[in-house]
Amino acid sequence: MTYEPWLTYFRENPSRQQKFDDALDWSRKTPLTPVQARLIARSLQRFELGEGGNGERLLAKAAQAGDPVYTAALKLFVVEEQKHSALFLKALQYLSAAPLASHWSDRAFVLLRRSLGLRMELMLFLVAESVALEYFRALRDGAPDPLIRLLGARVYSDEIEHIHFQIHRLADGYAGTPAGVRRLIHAGWWFLALGAALVLAWDHRGALRVCGVPPRRFLPAALHAFAAASAAVMSPGQNFGPSAGAYTDPDIPRAGPAADTRA
Repeated sequence: MTYEPWLTYFRENPSRQQKFDDALDWSRKTPLTPVQARLIARSLQRFELGEGGNGERLLAKAAQAGDPVYTAALKLFVVEEQKHSALFLKALQYLSAAPLASHWSDRAFVLLRRSLGLRMELMLFLVAESVALEYFRALRDGAPDPLIRLLGARVYSDEIEHIHFQIHRLADGYAGTPAGVRRLIHAGWWFLALGAALVLAWDHRGALRVCGVPPRRFLPAALHAFAAASAAVMSPGQNFGPSAGAYTDPDIPRAGPAADTRA
């Protein structure tokens, strides 16, 4: 499958997500207690910092790979990530918190990404997005503030498709790799995912508990999401395309351009 369906998806997604954006009325007063607001704000500060980049190096690597349709879709993916950063910034203002100038986890992630080629960088993205999926589910389902729940739903619905987008590209990249090599790569990939999930569970434990998800429950769920996504990448002969719209609770591996239409 080509990347034309992804280009169409990313072009049309802003109009699909407008219903979320219209409902996010940040002029309200939060019902969170001061402690709850501080813990959620502390967590969102890290996500705001991590999703605000311009993707210049990633896009340059994609352009060198020689698929202009994929590169155009990737540009729109970066725009969606920047939109998330802007939403997190509004949420921080709503919670009376300032954004971070820097954080060690973001610096480490950026340095590692910049040292890698396109495929390895996308593998890191898939780790980050799949283990964070359960965090946004926790916000969506358990935050004791309707606006934060809506923010979680808004980002969750995008991240599901971002994961499928990464799966598609990586599955294409590994399609001709011998099975034994794929198994070795998959094993090493798991170490990265376990480290990322542990960092996220620890660093965001306060916000997770506010949402009723203790770290011990978050960790296996986050790793399950990565397991599904990475297994899809390493399974040859599958194509992964965008859905017709946002999801609430889909399976990660989804074959075909619109194989599931749950809203």
